[in-house]
Amino acid sequence: MRTTNFSFSDLKEFLEEKYDLYNRESFITTDPIQIPRTFSKKEDVEIAGFLSASIAWGQRPTIIRNAKWLVDRMDQQPHEFILNASNTDFEVFKSFKHRTFNGDDCIFFLKALQNIYKNHGGLENVFAKGTDDSGTVKGALAYFRDVFFEAEHLDRSQKHISNVMKKSAAKRLNMYLRWMVRNDDRGVDFGLWDQISSADLYLPLDVHTGNVGRKLGLLTRKQNDWQAVEEITKNLGKFDPADPIKYDYALFGLGAFEKF
Repeated sequence: MRTTNFSFSDLKEFLEEKYDLYNRESFITTDPIQIPRTFSKKEDVEIAGFLSASIAWGQRPTIIRNAKWLVDRMDQQPHEFILNASNTDFEVFKSFKHRTFNGDDCIFFLKALQNIYKNHGGLENVFAKGTDDSGTVKGALAYFRDVFFEAEHLDRSQKHISNVMKKSAAKRLNMYLRWMVRNDDRGVDFGLWDQISSADLYLPLDVHTGNVGRKLGLLTRKQNDWQAVEEITKNLGKFDPADPIKYDYALFGLGAFEKF
């Protein structure tokens, strides 16, 4: 299905060039990753990153503005807030709205994080346990979702955490794992988590990466679902088995910035 005339070696060179172009600190200024980038404490980065990734759909300036609103209401101390917040403290988030993600969803997310940090050892521990138990990051995504919804919640909130067992592409969760796991000293991804390997991550598949992937012959499936995620990640792994989703930068940059 490739619509370009690249050979394998030429395509690898092209992807490496674009990865190098976009995986640099200047990328942060237009990306929601800038919100967790303002923190240094591991748990603050994890929590701010998770909340930023959770609302990462729509216009990027709006995502960034709303994510900043969230951490500002936590007094720029996300971990401290999550550990100690009372029901009264959560009420300030009742007015939050990002597209279909409303104040009720937001309060539940904060309470779910509180449960994770008080009873499950934190976000890294949950994802790592899910990976260990299942042997795959896909299994970890399913396990995380089960733990997340232990807390009492409205049915409507379930749509805001992707369900890979129902074939969701889980773009935002995979992007979050890229942030936390990848460590290439380029100043964008954090590399905070060492219990999950970069080799096991999946591409955060969205409109941009999907369309570019199809044009480059990396993806034949028409739907952006989990099957497509597995297909394109497997193909990217042929170029770099140890770090296949580094090419997220190349595909996204080509689609979002170059209109490839």
